[in-house]
Amino acid sequence: MKIIFSEKCLEYSWPGHIERPERVRKALELLRGQYEFLEPKPASQEDLLRVHTREYVDLIKNAEAGSYLDGDTPVPENIYEYACLSAGAAFLAAKEKGFSFMRPPGHHAGIDGRALGVATLGFCYFNNIAIAARKMDLPTLILDIDGHHGNGTQEIFQGDPDVTFISLHRYPTYPGTGLSSQGNCLNFPLSYSAGDSLYLETLQKALGQVEMNNIEVVGVSAGFDAHQGDLASLSLTSEGYREIGRLVGALGKPVFGVLEGGYVGENVGRDVHELIQGIEEKQ
Repeated sequence: MKIIFSEKCLEYSWPGHIERPERVRKALELLRGQYEFLEPKPASQEDLLRVHTREYVDLIKNAEAGSYLDGDTPVPENIYEYACLSAGAAFLAAKEKGFSFMRPPGHHAGIDGRALGVATLGFCYFNNIAIAARKMDLPTLILDIDGHHGNGTQEIFQGDPDVTFISLHRYPTYPGTGLSSQGNCLNFPLSYSAGDSLYLETLQKALGQVEMNNIEVVGVSAGFDAHQGDLASLSLTSEGYREIGRLVGALGKPVFGVLEGGYVGENVGRDVHELIQGIEEKQ
């Protein structure tokens, strides 16, 4: 797999905020030299409008630098440009069957930003994986392995016959959604002590509910905050992420990945590597 990355995503930060450049910078030390890197281009406004309302896109575009969109989500200078670049990287990952290693993340951003009644954006601006999937316009399975429920992605694709959404996530924790499955959106809440064994058993069960003959591509919302000791820990290990990759690779479909959460940089680098290696072992 190729890594989609731009140094520009290291340019912005917010004092004291957990979604900071270091979580990517430290991981890069483990990934450089092992993978080919590709430079992304920003998503266009047309790309954004495939998923989000014009009012919401304009809100991000015109947000005052130094303010907050909500209590979790600040407005660093030029955040619209960084968010567009992250969305564009997700599409390049889908096109190249690579892995977008960009920030900001996106899976909490719904159609008009907030999703499924949740009042905060969870560090997200545009829903990167949703923008990529809509632009690819293929029957898609989106597997969200972030420790938090991908409430924005569910809202966007709820009832869409061309997208199946699976989320394994910790409960109780933010955003408090995803307690049950709804149609094409399959949710599997787990406790913080789940560990590799229960997680992988649950993932096998989830994938077994998908008619893969109807799927042409698999997109992974790859959050690594389910790693033991991270923000939404499900007590996973790096070895667990390799096994997740093997299960995904064994589906026999083209796969791409998009970075979501994961805030301990050294772990994130190892986990990305293990996930990719697991996928490639089975493809």
